[in-house]
Amino acid sequence: MKAGKIDRVTGRRVWDSRGRPTVEADVILSSGRLGRAIAPAGASRGRHEAVELRDAEDATLYGLGVNKAVEKINTVINEALRGRDVTEQAAVDRLLLELDGTDNKSNLGGNSVIAVSMAAAHAAACEAGLPLYRYLLDDCSEVLLPLPEIQIFGGGAHAGSRVDFQDFMVMPGGAKTFSEALEWCARVYMAAGRLLEERGAIAGVADEGGYWPDFSTNEQAIEMLIRAIETAGFIPGEDMGISIDVAASEFFDGSSYSLSLDGEKYDRDGMSELLADWIDRYPIWSIEDPLSQDDFEGMRRFTAALGDRVQVIGDDFLVTNSKRIREAARANACNAVLIKPNQIGTLTEAREALEEARQAGWGTIISARSGESEDTTIAHLAVGWSSGQLKVGSMARSERLAKWNEVIRMEEVVGERAVYAGRTVLPFTKVAGKAVTGRPLNYAS
Repeated sequence: MKAGKIDRVTGRRVWDSRGRPTVEADVILSSGRLGRAIAPAGASRGRHEAVELRDAEDATLYGLGVNKAVEKINTVINEALRGRDVTEQAAVDRLLLELDGTDNKSNLGGNSVIAVSMAAAHAAACEAGLPLYRYLLDDCSEVLLPLPEIQIFGGGAHAGSRVDFQDFMVMPGGAKTFSEALEWCARVYMAAGRLLEERGAIAGVADEGGYWPDFSTNEQAIEMLIRAIETAGFIPGEDMGISIDVAASEFFDGSSYSLSLDGEKYDRDGMSELLADWIDRYPIWSIEDPLSQDDFEGMRRFTAALGDRVQVIGDDFLVTNSKRIREAARANACNAVLIKPNQIGTLTEAREALEEARQAGWGTIISARSGESEDTTIAHLAVGWSSGQLKVGSMARSERLAKWNEVIRMEEVVGERAVYAGRTVLPFTKVAGKAVTGRPLNYAS
């Protein structure tokens, strides 16, 4: 068998950062070289994303087992991929899609498919004698290192809904290098911890490493985040901006948005007005999923009103799907997208989604999930695909730091060719975090 040909594919059960089973895949080549990857898992999942294959009928692990998914890799996928050229990623992924035969990967399982797809990419890079990010780069004259979104406070499905919104994050747009950006975020994270301790307001640590805070309102999280930025010695809105993952579908009941912490219910316009008020008063650079995942018209109106002042990100709304991105771009519903490879199922489809967003002039953010592992694939994708932004989680928990630290190593290797993206990759044209005066918000337009 020629070099670059797949000799076998093997799957196994491993464990993720929430102590739940997940799938690891090895793609072994005829040369003996190997690529390995682990499927992540989300806590809040879009209704339209790829479906994981779990052992729902087995109560031993509360229906979360992955024996079926592992078996699919060791039998059906292994047999189909043996002898295939691993350097032809699109062909490998196309075969996986044909084997599955469904729109949502429910036959083979999105967890099986993404683990194999990522492992194949690592195997091809290994065969070429390159790290994955370098293998993916078309041009290595300059290497764009991403602007990080780093969680300071976690909420929603990641922290027992202690606060209603899922992520309160910082974006170190004013840093000069990626390493400096992480140091800034670490300083803010430490400052936030001390401020919470002084108030007796730490309830624990959220799924992605941010603090699990004890606040009495959702807005207090923003106010505390600004205090932490200032305490760490930075200027909010200049050195650092704020990013909020609303994850609105998690508290939408079909007719209203129920913020349990605030004791308030809002319709679409009320929810939009609340966020618009925050954008007026605070240095917010990004808002993710501000409305329900199925509210296409609401997202269009929100972006029309605020998209020149803030990055409007679609996550559950777009689920890394190039067709949904194309439709949203035509209607100006969002100006940025979160790219989560396991949402769509293969690297080829994830890359297609990124390119669709890029053609629309959108911001692109490679993102981890709340259930992660030591796998660093997304760090390599963020750099190798020049996405410009990376969302991994906080400055705590090793499954998060594995990714951040991997980019630090890349920065060291590429040396003077490294270009830190900073705030230049944000898609809006007005000064971030500043209100546009004299222009009413028209949600009826």
